[in-house]
Amino acid sequence: MFKKVLIANRGEIALRINRACRELGVKTVAIFSEPDRESLHVRHANEAFCVGPGPAARSYLSIPNIISTALITHCDAVHPGYGFLAENARFAQICADHGLAFIGPPAEVIATMGDKATAKRVMREAKVETTPGTDILESVDKARRAARDLGYPVLLKATAGGGGKGMRVVAGPDQLERAFNSAQNEAEASFKDGRLYMEKLIVSPRHIEVQVLGDNFGSIVLLGERDCSVQKPSHQKLIEEAPAANLSDKARQSLLAMALRAAQAVHYSNAGTLEFLVSGDRVYFMEMNTRIQVEHPVTEMVYNIDLVKEQIRIAAGEPLGYTQADLKPRGHAIECRINAEDASNNFAPAAGTVTNVVFPGGPGIRVDTHIYSGATVPPYYDSLLAKIVAFGETREAAIARMERALRETVIEGVNTTVAQCLEVLATDAFIKGRYTIDFLPGLMRRDDAA
Repeated sequence: MFKKVLIANRGEIALRINRACRELGVKTVAIFSEPDRESLHVRHANEAFCVGPGPAARSYLSIPNIISTALITHCDAVHPGYGFLAENARFAQICADHGLAFIGPPAEVIATMGDKATAKRVMREAKVETTPGTDILESVDKARRAARDLGYPVLLKATAGGGGKGMRVVAGPDQLERAFNSAQNEAEASFKDGRLYMEKLIVSPRHIEVQVLGDNFGSIVLLGERDCSVQKPSHQKLIEEAPAANLSDKARQSLLAMALRAAQAVHYSNAGTLEFLVSGDRVYFMEMNTRIQVEHPVTEMVYNIDLVKEQIRIAAGEPLGYTQADLKPRGHAIECRINAEDASNNFAPAAGTVTNVVFPGGPGIRVDTHIYSGATVPPYYDSLLAKIVAFGETREAAIARMERALRETVIEGVNTTVAQCLEVLATDAFIKGRYTIDFLPGLMRRDDAA
């Protein structure tokens, strides 16, 4: 097992990693930007070092500063969390070159699956059905020809993308050039990689993903599926649940079979997530996230496995120690993302100071957060404040428990998404488990028209 791990992230995921390390008897080193100096992950780590000013490019994305900190503090591993450098193959390779274990898959796997266009080619070779689409588009003219071949509507996507950034729906040819330039600029700013590819837009699908764990000895297991279809207009997720409700046996079998073939095709190790679009019984591979997901707690609650500890154990060279037959899901879990956002302004980020906070408790409730009364929410980073997770023996029990937990939640000083989560839970579509990725944008349009 490792002796000391550098946590190359911030916020709730940095605190989550710190807790897993401490329970494993591993010392931790936190990094922070100047605005995050008083963050909880800084307070709870064994050591903490500033790596730069507020902008992420000069702090949490500064590879030289992060590697130097890891070496100076004699760390033997780096955990990237999610976002920032988590899917940066170059960072993973630099860690390896400096004798630091990267807590994630090997750099070559990140490069293959992190490049969405390359990943689709690899999946097609592995007999995994993908959404119809293109390779990298070098120009607007090539995008225009591709769109004509695929047929509108189409979806432009950043090959290095994630979190809904660098994505644009294009309904017709008159929108293409503007959408291409906008997506390219956003992708360049977010990932320093402006390359785009195109997919045929599958109308009103569900967004369902499968959790994968693999060790360095060839063992791979699946920890069921999560429904992530409650998404904002930006394609960023708001509510997730496990398992997916009203999923046909045929679709579930296809999901799991494709996920296993995909993971085996790249000899996957560590934690990863295969994301799919599901329309009826049809299942299409969309992308793979070669890291821990924001929504991992719902899987942990249903399978009673600490995925972050498993990441660390696997990276330290330990075998899984269990097989697929040993994994037995139980009950139902729902996660609501509580973001500092103004839903009335298209979920625009809302920086500020949290003047008062009270989180819920009681049976079956878990809260992953880094905020406290007096905490500053900087304008530079993702707006996630907390994840509230409710577990119940049935889906109905989990919904009721989540509604109660949200009503107990108090966060003052910044706008949050608590009210929007409550509104979703009360809808007939969510209660019956019959919703798709256009559900939340449609709900917002109805609210605006009321």
